[in-house]
Amino acid sequence: MAAATTSRKCHGALRRLLCGAACLASAVPARRSPPRRCHVPPESHRVLVTREGSRTILVGDVHGCLDELKSLLQACGFDASTDHVVLVGDLVNKGPHSAETVAYARESGFACVRGNHDDAALFAHEARTEAGARGSDSKYSELKYAWVDALGEADLAFLRELPHTLRLEREEVLVVHAGVVPGVPLAEQRAEDMTTMRNLVRADGGGWWAAASASAGVAWAEEWRPEPTVVAGVRHVVFGHDAKRRLQRHEHATGLDTGCCYGGELTALVLPEWRLVAVDAGREYTVPGG
Repeated sequence: MAAATTSRKCHGALRRLLCGAACLASAVPARRSPPRRCHVPPESHRVLVTREGSRTILVGDVHGCLDELKSLLQACGFDASTDHVVLVGDLVNKGPHSAETVAYARESGFACVRGNHDDAALFAHEARTEAGARGSDSKYSELKYAWVDALGEADLAFLRELPHTLRLEREEVLVVHAGVVPGVPLAEQRAEDMTTMRNLVRADGGGWWAAASASAGVAWAEEWRPEPTVVAGVRHVVFGHDAKRRLQRHEHATGLDTGCCYGGELTALVLPEWRLVAVDAGREYTVPGG
């Protein structure tokens, strides 16, 4: 009987110990670590001064859906002689016309920020070139990256030069692919956060970190506020990347990834009237995670 009592006490203590460890682990905020390998553009942060009286058409993640991009611009009444077009990144992958989309954006003089899939295209080009030279294999040898071989030198140069953010000076808008961490100056934002983050978790000692998991924390756009001492000249952020949440409309941030490549819509925000325009995808080109 004494042995049974002792055993129950030991098991109880063990359960309390394990529970305490689990609670402690859950209280530790997740952070992206180690940093993800990223290409470093010549300029991470650029400023675009638009012409007075002109419109700026901000377009969500295209992902190679070139037909939808052209349809969207037509629906916006795009005038190449007066309008500016800014793409929020992820021009490529998943849709049917990735290489053609890059060439179209470049030849049309569109501005664009760097998305994680644009970065992946550069790694794929390097890996496929190297693999071809030595006959080795890599994940970039898969059919999903075969389109990279159609990129010309001008297209590759266009992708290499894509900045992480673009500040529209007249409109006081910051364009970034995935997001920015509140309270962190632009010069100190991490490349992997600007191209892949979705959520925030509380950092040790206060402030925020980009969550390592999309299921942890809160949407960063819910928490972002204009901070003139941190990011001057910005009152609103426009971003993409987060197709699962579709259109996001927050007080100080707007998310434009509405899942075109998944059979959703391609969406634009037209400034200065802050008008949303969307066109339906021609079909479902891939599935989430595909």
